[in-house]
Amino acid sequence: MIADSFTLPIRDVRPNTLFGAGQVENIRIACEQADADLVVVDGTLSPIQQRNLEEKLARKVIDRTGLILEIFGERAATAEGRLQVELAHLDYQQSRLVRSWTHLERQRGGFGFLGGPGETQIEADRRMIRQRMSRLRKELEQVRKTRALHRERRGRAPWPVVALVGYTNAGKSTLFNRLTGAGVMAEDLLFATLDPTMRSISLPGVEKAILSDTVGFISDLPTQLVAAFRATLEEVTAADIILHVRDISNSDTDAQKAEVVDILRDLGVIEGEDNLIPIVEVWNKCDLLPDSERADTLTVAEEDENVVAVSAITGDGVESLVALLGELLTGQARTHEFSIPVARGRRIAWLYSHGEVLSDEEGEIGSEGPQRSITVRLNPKELGQFETLDD
Repeated sequence: MIADSFTLPIRDVRPNTLFGAGQVENIRIACEQADADLVVVDGTLSPIQQRNLEEKLARKVIDRTGLILEIFGERAATAEGRLQVELAHLDYQQSRLVRSWTHLERQRGGFGFLGGPGETQIEADRRMIRQRMSRLRKELEQVRKTRALHRERRGRAPWPVVALVGYTNAGKSTLFNRLTGAGVMAEDLLFATLDPTMRSISLPGVEKAILSDTVGFISDLPTQLVAAFRATLEEVTAADIILHVRDISNSDTDAQKAEVVDILRDLGVIEGEDNLIPIVEVWNKCDLLPDSERADTLTVAEEDENVVAVSAITGDGVESLVALLGELLTGQARTHEFSIPVARGRRIAWLYSHGEVLSDEEGEIGSEGPQRSITVRLNPKELGQFETLDD
């Protein structure tokens, strides 16, 4: 439970405590009055500042990065997620051993498995952290290779991929559940989703598509997490369409959009003003808008072909979103005619299962026997897959 929150102006940054002496005393008094056990600073604290504040306040103090790491640690559900969180946490902690008690400064002897001659406890702890981080990086590299192989297989598969991205708590998982009927955790929480989740969905004109739910973005993401969760975000780069889910009821929705666009640009999805992958903005939580704003918001959304206003909770607008996805995925489809020997039944069956067969008639007798003359609609991706299909 949050006992109290307030903003403190910092005129001069104090290298030892960040805040001035009077401000620190005010924080201590507020903690005493509210009987608070933890102080969270919405900013970055150096190890020295964190240690000194804990001593003066007689309470545990964490900064913004520490809080995000704690939340990530609670949300990680898969082995990959736990590896990523542990690596980020160790990277954060290795520079903060200075916060530990004075016993970490004593020297170890020159025998045993831990520590050489004259090695202090703090040096031994740092060495063990580095060794553990090295092992974690190797395990995560294997995870990245496995994920890359999965993406390559999906690339050869006929099914398009739609990725959900957006600021944390924008409602991506709720929309994911609405579209797929899945039971993915979807709550009013920051970072409710850490591990990418994929489910199949049916769209107009598309037999099957894959919908991917990804980790929520956040402003000023700690550098430790940018590196650790790169593998998770890479799923976005393999998508055929990106759904940028926005909490349109949030007063900071424009700033949140800018953060998401910056991250997509860093991932190479956006170059300059061009989207290398089609991006559809989904204005979610329209049901939370005041009546006076909702009508104007819906009007603006209707006038933009790349925007759909929805409420993932009530389902309003979701049918329009599904229809738009179907149009985008089939819009590039073209009609192709093939003469295929009847003996190559696998190729004929592939066209029926992955394309829209418009006609199928008896063809001429060729060198391989009777043939079928098939007219079918395929998009460029499906055409490429058909042309490389093994007989």
